[in-house]
Amino acid sequence: MNKNGPALANEHYFRLYETVKVTGRYCHHLFLFLLLLISSHMNAQDSVRLPLNKNRLALVAASEGALYAGSVVGEYQFWYKGFARSNFHFFNDNNEWMQMDKSGHIFVAYYGGKVGYELLKWTGLKENKCVWYGGLLGFAFLANVEILDGHSAEWGFSWGDFAANAFGSAAFISQQLAWKEQRFLIKYSYHNTAYAAYRPQLLGATSAERLMKDYNGHSIWISASPGTFMGAKSKFPKWLCFSVGYGAEGMTGGYSNPLFAEDGKAIPHFDRYRQFYFSMDVDLSKIPVKCVFLKKVLNTVNFIKVPFPALEYNCRSGFKGHWLYY
Repeated sequence: MNKNGPALANEHYFRLYETVKVTGRYCHHLFLFLLLLISSHMNAQDSVRLPLNKNRLALVAASEGALYAGSVVGEYQFWYKGFARSNFHFFNDNNEWMQMDKSGHIFVAYYGGKVGYELLKWTGLKENKCVWYGGLLGFAFLANVEILDGHSAEWGFSWGDFAANAFGSAAFISQQLAWKEQRFLIKYSYHNTAYAAYRPQLLGATSAERLMKDYNGHSIWISASPGTFMGAKSKFPKWLCFSVGYGAEGMTGGYSNPLFAEDGKAIPHFDRYRQFYFSMDVDLSKIPVKCVFLKKVLNTVNFIKVPFPALEYNCRSGFKGHWLYY
């Protein structure tokens, strides 16, 4: 079978491939958000260095091991069991979704590392061990997906996904080692689009599904505050950030837009194009609050880009302003 995406001969299979892969990423994001909630609950006092608590360390190690094993079994049962197996092989999907799916891998690996670090910090483990062992949690979690892909006859191990996973983990680990904090935050935003209505099975039939599956409405951001690079005497608020973002629209298929949907209805022609953004943002974790519960909430939702006015440049119509972009 030809494994070069656009050259797949069987259009029905190709649509099934797209649906399975996008659904898999949808579940990964839900799993990550659950871990964010858990780690936020365990780390209300980020500035406190605790002594090593072996009971906590055993609990975290056992929990992560069980979650990892459960994710491997769950992924196989729900996504791979019904497909033919093969010897380990590779698959080039680097041109899929105009690389928006790769940004999702970076995002999950980055925050998986953040979760792993904070969970180990809660145990009182030494800082460097928290950074390295915890920071690789997202990479390890996603690695089993790539391995399962590599043994599936219908697709294979993606070096592009693997590189994106490594980049996300490295982005967390390198900053924590250099500054003992995250000065460049990877964030996510979403806005509703009209494209999902043409392929709801692939891009989402409900608002909740589209939030995760419709890449047309996704934007990935890097936010940083100049205040984090200034001295202690600086009055520039460390929570106020400048932010650059990337997105893409016009996509009703991974590699190209099909002429017809699964139900046989014609899909209008849409130009596929990239979008680049400049905006402001807020690092919610650096807002000084005394309420422990509010601090937990702010830390948990800090992966979301706060809506602000934005300047967009896209490859179809040039510059475009937004009074409020999300």
